[in-house]
Amino acid sequence: MTPTWLASARRAVGPSLIDRVERDHHQTDREFRRRRIVVAITLVAGAVLLGISLSVRPGDDIFYLLTGLVALTWVGGALLSGPLHLGRIPFRDRLRRPIVTPIVTGLVLAAVFVVGSLIVRELQPLRELVNNVLAHARYGAIVPIVAVTVFNGVAEEVFFRGALFAAIGRRHAVLISTAIYAAATVATGNLMLVFAAFLLGLILGLQRRASGGILAPILTHITWSTTMVFALPALIRQ
Repeated sequence: MTPTWLASARRAVGPSLIDRVERDHHQTDREFRRRRIVVAITLVAGAVLLGISLSVRPGDDIFYLLTGLVALTWVGGALLSGPLHLGRIPFRDRLRRPIVTPIVTGLVLAAVFVVGSLIVRELQPLRELVNNVLAHARYGAIVPIVAVTVFNGVAEEVFFRGALFAAIGRRHAVLISTAIYAAATVATGNLMLVFAAFLLGLILGLQRRASGGILAPILTHITWSTTMVFALPALIRQ
């Protein structure tokens, strides 16, 4: 017999993370091969640019140019690869575009990372890795930093949970897309960033599989990342 709390939790997260809505996103073999080729090229180019952008000295204006190029690379590759879909989730016996639930998910995920940061800040090696990521948020102007954060969050979801997810196929798409998403951040040389990408990517991949589209992952990602921009610099000491 399933415990009451477990059944309640299953009902709460089922529509957004577990249950899959019906969808018809069929591609011909030719379209599928084309998508895979475009995705592979984009993945290499984007990963290289990402590594370069995060190696720039904090406060340098070229950081914004490079991160903008990274985002444009993700978006351009995704659009060239084939059709993308926004997705839907069941709500009150109807299928609707996911709006509120992904935002709440992003806030909950941010809260988990905030709690984790309280542990990380007490461990010097991990604290230094996080500070390397936060350097641009500390020394850059807040408005462009937030704009870059939002733009790149949208771009990553359009590519990784959009084009890449569709290019993998029906089997193990969540795990494979998450592993590739985390591997793309290896170019930054920061293990904490890789770890964060894996955890975030797993939740976003489940949303993509459940809803059949990129809207839910986009909203969760930008909610989470924007919260982190404001919260982490205050929590993690230099």
